[in-house]
Amino acid sequence: MNRLSLMAHVTINGHTVECDDGITILEAARKAGIDIPALCSHPGIKSPASCRLCTVEVTARGRTRLVTACTQRVADGMELHTDTEQLRHYRVLLLELLLSRCPNVPAVRELAQHYGVTETRFESHVPEENCALCGLCVSVCQNLVGAKAIDFVKRNGRLEIGPRSDNGKPSADCIACGACAMLCPTGAITIHGYPPVDHRELTSATPRAIYVPFAQAVPNIPLIDPESCIHAKTGKCGLCDQVCDRDAIQHDQCEETIELDVGVIIVATGFEPFDPREMPQYGYGRLPNVITALEFETMSNAGGPTHGEILLTDGSSPQSVAIIHCVGSRDENHNEYCSSVCCMYSLKCAHLVREKVPAAGIYELYIDMRATGKGYEEFYKRVLSEDVTFIRGKAAEVTDVAEQPDEDGKLIVTCEDTLIGEIRRLPVDMVVLSPALKPRADAPELARILGLWCTDGGFFLEKHPKLAPVATSNDGVFIAGACQGPKDIPASVAQASAAAMEATALIDAGSVILEPIVAHIDEETCGGCKTCMNSCPYDAIQFDEEKAVCVVQEVLCKGCGTCVASCPAGAASQEGFEDMQLAAEIEAVLDS
Repeated sequence: MNRLSLMAHVTINGHTVECDDGITILEAARKAGIDIPALCSHPGIKSPASCRLCTVEVTARGRTRLVTACTQRVADGMELHTDTEQLRHYRVLLLELLLSRCPNVPAVRELAQHYGVTETRFESHVPEENCALCGLCVSVCQNLVGAKAIDFVKRNGRLEIGPRSDNGKPSADCIACGACAMLCPTGAITIHGYPPVDHRELTSATPRAIYVPFAQAVPNIPLIDPESCIHAKTGKCGLCDQVCDRDAIQHDQCEETIELDVGVIIVATGFEPFDPREMPQYGYGRLPNVITALEFETMSNAGGPTHGEILLTDGSSPQSVAIIHCVGSRDENHNEYCSSVCCMYSLKCAHLVREKVPAAGIYELYIDMRATGKGYEEFYKRVLSEDVTFIRGKAAEVTDVAEQPDEDGKLIVTCEDTLIGEIRRLPVDMVVLSPALKPRADAPELARILGLWCTDGGFFLEKHPKLAPVATSNDGVFIAGACQGPKDIPASVAQASAAAMEATALIDAGSVILEPIVAHIDEETCGGCKTCMNSCPYDAIQFDEEKAVCVVQEVLCKGCGTCVASCPAGAASQEGFEDMQLAAEIEAVLDS
């Protein structure tokens, strides 16, 4: 079909406009830059046309009539007027009616002031009312979401919007998707059971059904959370399908496992943050306004759920903040190693608090300040100059039990100030915990699969800390980033670049030089007990079912000698280290 046959030519306020045939008058006007007031319309949602503010004059086939622009479709040759004297008088009357019902709703008052309406001639019975009965929430719930939890109902002689049942309880059909609250133009709908700011959801819950996992995600493609998606729950909605011009939405897509045949592997599995719940003395998960640095980072992000504002659970700004370093690191009861990055991101938290809440008191509780990277010492001095109080000492406890009048309603951080030798109690509004970096829980299993070694802390072990920092004991497997040990972003990027070059060099070489010292199993002596198989850390030994003996795969063998030491029959030996060779070496040394 020719595209021209899908276009309509309409005249709006004397100007000819070309638009898609079949769209509403409101959509056509907005695309032409013509403003028509409306409360009950939203792109992609069928409008109930309840507010009537979008009424326009339409002339077609020699007949002029009033229609609602949010429901009436355009037709070729249609003539429209959106702001005649008759329409203005009609809208003034509608706005007076809306003001009598919702006198304190900002959206209604702004529209009324635009049309010169400052007071209404109608009597206002419920001044605190804020529902304009526009019906957008009903249309969303019934037509888009498919939950049918709310509707127009008549109670005590008054038309209202609410659950169909009259038992005073929330509707059982409500799926708590929040679509009605999000689209309500007057703010009349709120979601109960949630505090103004829920710190627990800053990192654990997705802010919306479609989102990009994080800013630097690779590939940088949005994904759909089935737990939040209305279509996944009810089979309705589908707005994303309507607006995506690439037809990229696939609601039936499932997780799948893809097997690839590769010659080189780079392990960059990262780390897991230490769970502060393992240190209950800090009150994380139990006391409000005790959050982690990652949750603070999410909250301070301009694109985050609080739009960059630092807020307490009641929605107010904190007047004092304590930042506790080394939560779970440099601790004999948890992780003895230093997490390397805690000091600097704790300083960053203090800097952000000072930037966003200038009058707040800020306390940094540290064991030792380790600012070893390029520019780090300078940043430390900058934070020192920003009126941040540094206390050298580890926090002992965070509690809400007040002992002094000025501690009422506060979080009290108990710590020892080792520089003055005193125990201090710090009443603050918010506590930010800087948790340790720890290996992923599945690191041991991945190490077993890839034939890698792990350190005492659980991180992957490199082949040599100085000469081969990205190589591993298994040829063709390289490591990069925090899976090898705690490190900051510049160090991770440098190690990733080195690992990529090592992998590229190995691929370009086309061949691998094997170690000359490998194990060997004498088939005549081998009893087939498989002890060597179970002890080999590289899975280099296989069992020959036909011969009932163990066989060494020389390509995989690293010559560690574990099988030689474990073989009960003495069938395993190592090239260059057989008994006769060792005896000859000893005799040669003694004779010299």
